[in-house]
Amino acid sequence: MNPVIDPRDGDVEDDASSTKRRSLLSLAGSLLAEISLPKLILSWTMLFVVPGLLLGLAPLVASAWVSMVSRKITSPLLGIWPALLLVTVLAIGLFGVRSLFRMAESSFWSLNSLAVEPIYVACREGLRHLVEKLLQSRLSESQLATLRAGTAGAAGIIIFAVASAVVTLCWPSSRWLGNLTDLASPHDLVSVALANSIVLVSAYLAVAALVWAFADATMPQPRDFGEFPASAGADHTWRVAHLSDIHVVGERYGFRIESGRAGPRGNERLNRLLTLLDFIHANNPLDTILITGDMTDAGRSAEWSELLDALKAHPRLAERILILPGNHDLNIVDRANPARLDLPTSPNRKLRRLRFLSAVDALHGERVRLIDQAGRCLLAGSLSEALKPHRTEMAKFAEVGRPRLSRRLNELWAAVFPMVLPPDRDDGLGIILLDSNADTHFSFTNALGMISVEQVRGIEIAAALYPQARWIIALHHHVIEYPKVAKVLSERIGTALVNGNWFVRRLQALGGRVVLMHGHRHIDWIGKCAGLAIVSAPSPVMEATDGSSTYFYIHTLATRTDGQFGLLTPERVVVDGQP
Repeated sequence: MNPVIDPRDGDVEDDASSTKRRSLLSLAGSLLAEISLPKLILSWTMLFVVPGLLLGLAPLVASAWVSMVSRKITSPLLGIWPALLLVTVLAIGLFGVRSLFRMAESSFWSLNSLAVEPIYVACREGLRHLVEKLLQSRLSESQLATLRAGTAGAAGIIIFAVASAVVTLCWPSSRWLGNLTDLASPHDLVSVALANSIVLVSAYLAVAALVWAFADATMPQPRDFGEFPASAGADHTWRVAHLSDIHVVGERYGFRIESGRAGPRGNERLNRLLTLLDFIHANNPLDTILITGDMTDAGRSAEWSELLDALKAHPRLAERILILPGNHDLNIVDRANPARLDLPTSPNRKLRRLRFLSAVDALHGERVRLIDQAGRCLLAGSLSEALKPHRTEMAKFAEVGRPRLSRRLNELWAAVFPMVLPPDRDDGLGIILLDSNADTHFSFTNALGMISVEQVRGIEIAAALYPQARWIIALHHHVIEYPKVAKVLSERIGTALVNGNWFVRRLQALGGRVVLMHGHRHIDWIGKCAGLAIVSAPSPVMEATDGSSTYFYIHTLATRTDGQFGLLTPERVVVDGQP
């Protein structure tokens, strides 16, 4: 048969969300035309307005309670009823103060991750992009590093000025002392609460921007790795195949969201890659195969099925594979419609998380351990054992999508990261797997990344438990922006962790014992920042049509007789195209 339109080659519909075939302006236009306004309003209300109200109400509620208690204590206690009332008020306060604090803290950090830190990052990278475009041809690498440090400082000063102006404008409308009579005028109470919230967040942004800017400006800027050390003198070596962004699809002729027809069809390239890896492993064994996120194209069941089936055909590889979540595994709301929103109460995001946990459990659940942050130790059991009490609830949720507000399932996700593959000896190599995905409910913003404080504490606990061990710390997102001039601003925004510089500073103490590995934007780069070696993986599947070749790297990590740890020259492995 010879159809006029060969469906195997795809058509324009396959490019609906492709950043390779369409400009961001075109995608944004489609988004505005198709977005659901009721859903958008409801989502913004739940993500911004409600946290803002809770944050602004916290000081009013706290001050009203203190005022009530003080009046009861100073007034004469005549009879049993006033005494009982005082005890009741005290009890409510004692039991409620912790909940109030948690509610205010949660609301504050929600606003921080959704608005405050992205504002600073966008300003910093926008300035860098503008200045580098103007001066790149006249600056050396060291001068570019100095320029990047300077633009970080300038961004902090600009944001400090703007945020201070907002505080000045909103301060007259704010109020910090409340009483029970405020309940008689809910409209005024809401406006005061919002003003309080704006003042608090803006004041924090003003101070934090200066702190972040100073820290970013004084931190060593990222640079290319340079020459790799010779393998001679290596005391112990580990071979790690680093894959990322394989974007498995669920259809034989399916195209990827991001590449559309500019990328491969189906999963044949992945199958050839696994066959090649099997051959390499048979001749020169691999210690680990690390896939740093985006195993699937949209986190759908059919895609996970294809991945697990492909790995089932290569059991020697499957027993060495470690995976971690990428934004395409968790944050894609709709493959074909980037304008579609997930409400915060939607079960879909939780379902995508459970699919990932199920796959992790099947692949390496028995090998990785979890961190007990309260006890500052590794949990005695494996990930599989930690998931065991939740299996029935996980299966039920996958079947019916309820209960939507299950606290146990929400807490489960946070509890399993970081995952730790402990070293096999005191001075061996351990691997720490992180979740670097920010909470988003919108396909168009799915690529945002952030590392939580709890995960960094987990890294520090693991490193302290094995003080002589070396570590691979693996995540999906770029840790920092590359020391390269970007062609367009969109390459700089949303590609690196929102709090990446903070993350690097926290890891500086481990610099000589750590190599960071990530994926996300399919860019081949190895460099250093603040004493940390950073490896960015190209995608062995994306960035090429079926007829073109792709590649990945096998990295050799080594400890030398003098105790130094680092990367040796990587082995580039080409995956041939297939016409």
